[in-house]
Amino acid sequence: MAGLSSKISSAEAAAPGRSGRGVVISDDWPGYSLDLFTYPQHYYGDLDYVLIPHGIIVDRIERLAKDIMQDIGYNDIVVLCVLKGGYKFCADLVEHIKNLSRNSERFISMKVDFVRLKSYCNDQSMQDTQIIGGEDFSELTGKNVLIVEDIVGTGKTMKALLNNIEKYKPKMVKVTSLLLKRTSQPDGYRPDYYGFEIPNLFVVGYALDYNEYFRDLNHICVINNHGKAKYRV
Repeated sequence: MAGLSSKISSAEAAAPGRSGRGVVISDDWPGYSLDLFTYPQHYYGDLDYVLIPHGIIVDRIERLAKDIMQDIGYNDIVVLCVLKGGYKFCADLVEHIKNLSRNSERFISMKVDFVRLKSYCNDQSMQDTQIIGGEDFSELTGKNVLIVEDIVGTGKTMKALLNNIEKYKPKMVKVTSLLLKRTSQPDGYRPDYYGFEIPNLFVVGYALDYNEYFRDLNHICVINNHGKAKYRV
């Protein structure tokens, strides 16, 4: 998959060893033809192209786990998974962190909890963010918290969640997102760790959905207008 590697910006490639940086996919990246991959037949005709193949996603998550471990060290962690889109990324990331812990000199305790955020209707961002399942944030007091999100765009949703969590005075809060979407806001929120910085596209797959569809798609793909109309609510 050398094509994607060639689209990493020179600024990122030359940057010092900053663990929070991610793979930057440029706006002119054409993606991969769907004909090169297998994907669920019921989505035939609903997608434009593959933006990030599954294998590259898995490899990138393995490196994210290593970066997070290097930064957080041997502290016990409470992982807060943002549902629903973040569950697959969270499961794979936690498994990699556990594997690193097993091979280290000290075991790291990890507790996984869940919160759900609702901020989209069809492909449009809603004005207000709904936080579901945040009644137990008091358990985060004095803890090291790692929030695991699927995608960050404007950052409005993540800021709302962070504002709620900070009220309970955790010891540390770090945010990791599989995807960081470039938006028109140059001063927008950026997570501490992210897998890929992508153009301002509506993507599905690897548990990212469009009205609950496409979660069973392993690759991250760009949905087309036919797909949006087909599954619109």
